[in-house]
Amino acid sequence: MPDTPSRPPRLILASSSRYRRELLERLRVPFEVAVPALDETPHAGETPEATALRLAEAKARTVAAGLPPGEVALVIGSDQVATYDGLQIGKPGSHEKALAQLQAMRGREVLFHSALCLFDSRNGLAQTLDVVTTVRFRSLSDAELDAYLRAETPYDVAGSAKAEGLGIALLDAIESDDPTALIGLPLIALTRMLLAAGFPLLGAQ
Repeated sequence: MPDTPSRPPRLILASSSRYRRELLERLRVPFEVAVPALDETPHAGETPEATALRLAEAKARTVAAGLPPGEVALVIGSDQVATYDGLQIGKPGSHEKALAQLQAMRGREVLFHSALCLFDSRNGLAQTLDVVTTVRFRSLSDAELDAYLRAETPYDVAGSAKAEGLGIALLDAIESDDPTALIGLPLIALTRMLLAAGFPLLGAQ
């Protein structure tokens, strides 16, 4: 009798972000969502790249650790940290903090570190990568920045600029190897990782 093809492992997105969920839906593969309980405070002296990579892997490992005994999965963790002049820029959380972020970034180049981790619970291996996007912000007035924030309310986004929405009007240029990285989940890197882990995409085995 021919061998019965084994089922691929479960795919789990370790994130509460609806933006990452919407991006992952583009791959048209079944996945689940689990929200890791994690302190996302940067460590003292930690570089933006190190913060993003550490948190991406910690999110994936935390969700994998909560799997029922015998269950296997590929768990996706991702984290994004924006930075300029060596300063880390996180999620503002309020209108006032978001306005201050955008005022500080106007006319500047800002680096967005979009870290990705694919953790394979079958063997404990973690693939990680930091995808860097360079963004140049336009020099807009306080009134224009305030109007953008009231229209978009991007208070849960690092750097307060939602490039997939009205935030594109804040930007003068974007340089990146992966157009989805700035939104929060680098799909080019993720598909590479999934294929390396043997997860079927486009009917591939």
